[in-house]
Amino acid sequence: MSAMRIGGLASGMDTDSIVKQMMQIQKMPLDKLMQQKVWTEWQQEATREQNLTFSNLRTSASNLRLQSSFNAYGAEATGSGSTKVTPGATAMNGNYEVQVHSLATAAKMNSEAKIEKADGEAAKSTDAIGVAGKIVIQVEGKDDINVNIDATTTYADVAKKLQEATAGKQPALRVNFDNTTSHFFVSSKELGSAQNFTLSFQNADGTENNALGKQITGVEQASKASSIATDGSVSLDGIRVDGLTSNKTTINGLQIQLVSVDAVATDTTPGTSTKVRIQADPEKPVQMIKDFVDSYNKAIEDLQKQIVEKRYPDFQPLSDEQKKDMSENEIELWEEKARSGLLRNDPIMKSALQDLRRAFMDSVGGAGEGNISMLSEIGISTGDYREGGKLFIDEDKLKAALSEKPDEVMNLFTVRSEQGDGVGARVYDTLNDIVQKLSSQAGSPSSAVDNSTMSQKLRRMETEITRWQDRLTSIEDRYWSQFTAMEKALSKMNSQSAWMQQNMFGGM
Repeated sequence: MSAMRIGGLASGMDTDSIVKQMMQIQKMPLDKLMQQKVWTEWQQEATREQNLTFSNLRTSASNLRLQSSFNAYGAEATGSGSTKVTPGATAMNGNYEVQVHSLATAAKMNSEAKIEKADGEAAKSTDAIGVAGKIVIQVEGKDDINVNIDATTTYADVAKKLQEATAGKQPALRVNFDNTTSHFFVSSKELGSAQNFTLSFQNADGTENNALGKQITGVEQASKASSIATDGSVSLDGIRVDGLTSNKTTINGLQIQLVSVDAVATDTTPGTSTKVRIQADPEKPVQMIKDFVDSYNKAIEDLQKQIVEKRYPDFQPLSDEQKKDMSENEIELWEEKARSGLLRNDPIMKSALQDLRRAFMDSVGGAGEGNISMLSEIGISTGDYREGGKLFIDEDKLKAALSEKPDEVMNLFTVRSEQGDGVGARVYDTLNDIVQKLSSQAGSPSSAVDNSTMSQKLRRMETEITRWQDRLTSIEDRYWSQFTAMEKALSKMNSQSAWMQQNMFGGM
C-alpha cells in the first residue's frame, strides 16, 4: 500500500511535477527496454513474414523434384479411337499401334420380367417378398454364399442382404430393386472374368425353390447365371497384354484407357486399331519452371532489399506518451524510419541467398557422365552479383532441351543418388532447411508451442519490464514519502513559528 502523499501544502512547491520529472530520469532504462522489446517484436514479425514467403516457395519447388512434372510428351491419335493414350513420365518418342481385343466387363444379372405380388400388382421395394427360402451365390472355385430370406423380408431388404453378404468377397455385388420397372439389378463391383456368378434359389433343405426364383428374376426358375464378365485385352505394337481387370493399363510408359473393341481383320475386311504418335511437348514443364522462377526472383529481390536496408538508430519505437504529442502523419513517417533495417545483415537470410544460389547453379553429380548436369546447359542462369542471385531463362534454349533431351532434363532436376541430388531436390531441401531455421529463430504463428529464440528473448524482456515497473513504483513511493516528511516538518515548523510569534510578540 502506498504511503499517504502530501504535496506542497507547507512548502508551496509543485511536488507532483517535481516527482514526475525525477521519475522520468529513473524510467530511462525502462523506456530503453520497452523500445528494445518493440524492436524485437518487429523483427520477429518481419522474420515470420519472410519465413512464410520461403514456405510458399518450398511448396512451389516441390514440383521441381517430381518426375511427373517433367512429362514433356504429347500424344496424337488417329484411327479407330478405341483407346485414349496419355504419355507417362517414362514415355518415349515414336509411333505406336494400339489394338483393343476385349474390354474388361462386370458380371450382371437382372430380372427377366416384371416382378409381381400374389395379387398380380407390380412389386414395390417396401413390399414383402412373400416366399421363404435362401439365395445361394455360387462362384466357380469359391465357397457358396448363403443368404436366408423370410416371407416378410421386403424386396429392398433382399437387395441389402445380398450386398452385405458379398462385401469384401469375390464377387462383391451391387444390388438394387428398382420401383420404376419392378426389377432387380445385380452387378459385380469389380471387372473381369473372375466376377462371374450364379444365383441359385433353394428351400431350407437345399431343394429347388422356383417360387423364390420368380420373386427375384420374374420367371419361375431354380437358378440364373450372370452375364459373362470378361477380362480386358490390348496389344501395343503386337505385344499383347491379357487378363486385365480394369480398362486402364500402362505399357512402356503409355497410360492406355480401353474405350471400345477393335474389329478383327478377315479375308474381306481389314482390322482396326489406333495409331498413336508420341512426341516431346515442352510447354507444361517450361511453364512450371517459369512460374517458379518468377516467384523465386520476386522473393529474393524483396529479401535482398531488406538485407541491405538502412538502419536509423536515432529513430526508436515511439512510446504512447510520445505519440500523444504527434500527428498521425508524423507518427507514420517516424515509424517508417524506425522499422527500417529490421533484417539488415541477418545471418540466416544472407546464408539463405548463398545456399539457394549454390543449389541452383552447382553441377549435379548424379546426372550421369555425358548428360546435362548444369542449369546453364538448358538456358537457365544467374546474372552478375549485383542481381543478387536472380534467375534468367532463355526460353528457346529450355524448350529445345526439353524437346531433344527430355529424360536428361528430368534427371537434372529430380535425380537422387549418392553422387548428388538434382536441382529440384536440392532447392526443395535447401528451402526446407531455411524454413526450419527461421521457425527456430522466430517461431511460427500456426504453432501452439513457441520456444523460438526471439520468443524466449521477449519473455525475458517481459519479466525484466515487470521487475522495473515494481522497482519504479517503490522509488516513486520513496520520493513521495520523503516529500511528505518534508511537508510535515515544514508544517510543524510553521506552526511553532506562529506560536512563538503569538506568545512573544502577541502583547505588543
